[in-house]
Amino acid sequence: MELGSGTAAKTRVLLDALHETGTLVRYVPVDVTERMVRACAEQLTEEYPGLQVHGVIGDFERHLDQVPPAVGPRIVAFLGGTIGNFPPGSRRRVLRTIRALLGDGDHLLMGTDLVKDPEILEAAYDDAQGLTAEFNRNVLRVLNRELDAGFDPHDFEHVALFDREHEWIEMRLRARRAHTTLVRALDLPVHFEAGEEMRTEISAKFTRQRLQGDLAAAGLELVRWLTDAEEQFALTLSARAR
Repeated sequence: MELGSGTAAKTRVLLDALHETGTLVRYVPVDVTERMVRACAEQLTEEYPGLQVHGVIGDFERHLDQVPPAVGPRIVAFLGGTIGNFPPGSRRRVLRTIRALLGDGDHLLMGTDLVKDPEILEAAYDDAQGLTAEFNRNVLRVLNRELDAGFDPHDFEHVALFDREHEWIEMRLRARRAHTTLVRALDLPVHFEAGEEMRTEISAKFTRQRLQGDLAAAGLELVRWLTDAEEQFALTLSARAR
């Protein structure tokens, strides 16, 4: 089972390994985008003969009760460092929800970005190519599409900074000029002064101690801790605490 599965591009390494050992029975992708879930299911059932795919279209903060019961030992994959996008209280709440899905023999496989040199982090979130800036401004395009808002992405500049107290990256959008935008679906005028900022995302960075604390608070215990050679990222395997 994978939370925020998307195209399942990262997951294929895991699926390949399970397939080679003959233990790949069913894949449960959980994602908010129906088109993505359906396309992923069609592609994976072609790539892995005999694989069952049970897609769940929903938000993993609210719809995990729709996940089907396990048919055997299960891995819940939460990859890409997504857990870092939640503030501490919400993060532990999500982990408790995941714990409720785990039975004997089940594990949570989770990716986390580790605390590192702030200059490296800020450069990663404010890259010279401007890719992260466009990703950040895209939230305005989504608001325009979903809520009939009138934001002009060019009215905002991308801001990324490392909060040393909380050890997380904050992404913000800063208004280049004073203006008011109408969010028509809510009949809501939104005014910005020049230089005013709105926070669009946080991306928490972890230490082993912090992650173990979050897992313990959710009733989970760390089983394996794996990192790259430079210890910039971690992949952890956890189970229900005994």
